[in-house]
Amino acid sequence: MKRIISYNVNGIRAALKKGLMDWIKSVNPDIICLQEIKANSDQIPLFEFEEAGYINYWFSAQKKGYSGVALLTRQEPDQVVYGMDIPIYDDEGRWLRADYGDISVISVYHPSGSSGDTRQAFKMQWLSDFQDYVDELKKTRPNLIISGDYNICHKPIDIHDPKGNAKSSGFLPEEREWMSAFLDTGFIDSFRTFNEEPHHYTWWSYRANARSRNLGWRIDYHMVSAPIKNKMQRAVILPEAKHSDHCPILLEIEF
Repeated sequence: MKRIISYNVNGIRAALKKGLMDWIKSVNPDIICLQEIKANSDQIPLFEFEEAGYINYWFSAQKKGYSGVALLTRQEPDQVVYGMDIPIYDDEGRWLRADYGDISVISVYHPSGSSGDTRQAFKMQWLSDFQDYVDELKKTRPNLIISGDYNICHKPIDIHDPKGNAKSSGFLPEEREWMSAFLDTGFIDSFRTFNEEPHHYTWWSYRANARSRNLGWRIDYHMVSAPIKNKMQRAVILPEAKHSDHCPILLEIEF
């Protein structure tokens, strides 16, 4: 069984200063998908991850201190693919894929649209292109685990204030419709397979003591393609880990 963590660390260097490495050693996952690393590999103490037993792959944004994804793994993958071969997205470091036999694990960081109309339009274009890319990929790699920050709450249960956020990026009707359509193409929201209760979130604003009051959003997901859904053993959110404005999510799956 593999234990896969996904974690938007909101800056890997800042998270390491808050004890991320000790936490990783205590949880001891097999694969870690990181998002929003905000660093190039030459700014990261790679040896610390190697000492902890991880082969590490980093896909940074062209822009300094922005975006970027990583994948840390105990088992060497058969192949690692950096990016989607779509320059406008690859320049922002949003997709990193590792193949293990017939299963692929992907660390993905969907854009945020919260800064304004231009980025919201970029996000909607990304969602369309992302769906097309995944549809094509599934023809040769049908067994996918796409883990990361999707920057979308799917349903009212996934956000603390659905009415107040009805016009907020991340909970817009068109974003939620996209998520439903994405799931309908053959993906499983792993957390909701095991837990249908409210008040489970993965991101909290730094404002207004949102985290201590659990005023959050569930925007991080392990999406599992339908052919391997029966291999899932457990999916949980780990809110006690506090190295970021997000918290990590865990998937246990046989492969």
